Amino acid sequence: MAVIAEAPYSSLADLRRRARAEVAKVVLGQDRAVELMLVAALARGHVLLEGPPGSAKTLLGRATAHMLGASFKRIQFTPDTTPSELVGINVVRAGEKVFVPGVVFTNVLLADEINRTPPRTQAALLEAMQERQVTVEGKAHRLPDPFLVIATQNPYEHRDVFELPESQLDRFLFKVELAFADEESELQMLHLPHQGVAPDMLGEVRPLLGVVGAWTLWRLRADLRTLAPGIAAGLLSFTAIVAPASETRRKPQMARASADENIETAIDCSQ
Repeated sequence: MAVIAEAPYSSLADLRRRARAEVAKVVLGQDRAVELMLVAALARGHVLLEGPPGSAKTLLGRATAHMLGASFKRIQFTPDTTPSELVGINVVRAGEKVFVPGVVFTNVLLADEINRTPPRTQAALLEAMQERQVTVEGKAHRLPDPFLVIATQNPYEHRDVFELPESQLDRFLFKVELAFADEESELQMLHLPHQGVAPDMLGEVRPLLGVVGAWTLWRLRADLRTLAPGIAAGLLSFTAIVAPASETRRKPQMARASADENIETAIDCSQ
């Protein structure tokens, strides 16, 4: 069995370029989506992928997890998915209560077709995505660091979907709308080795960050500030971030005003 060695990045520009190259081994024509998911991982955010069936949403999420070198779990949401499958449950073993973790206890969680499950189950992700912990029977359990949710959803014109509430959408840093690849990319797909309809190349995606942890994220953020200290200072100006956010609160046609935490996240993303 071939062993894929870690391929650490040499600079942030190199990380960006190689991230697109590694994911392109299995998903072609989605470079912008790959960049946004990389930004979300650095900014401690989450990503919502929306697109028609067959637009490689699930495959893109799996390839990104491989590229990050992070622990990965996937859950297929259905109308009968329960909250305990996500957060975990307490069971009694040998007379003692033991906590059995759910699928959220991972670095990268692929929540596939999140809008196929009812709001009660969707709400089970709220605390995990915001606080990076879950509470079961009054006891809090911390999630691994980092914790990134890559959720996919079908367009709302499809049948049997449950629209995500505003409180759930607010937990996502980006919503990326995927379309089918262009003709050139589709021609290149035909030259990829396949196992069934999926490219048989996922194991060849090399991790660029090793096993991602708090120290790795700290190092990446430190690199950003070292390379562009003036950018970080400029982003804190009123006109760059605060003014547009304030404008969303004054215009009645805006569906939802920007919260203070959105301003802080915008600074992280822009860096």
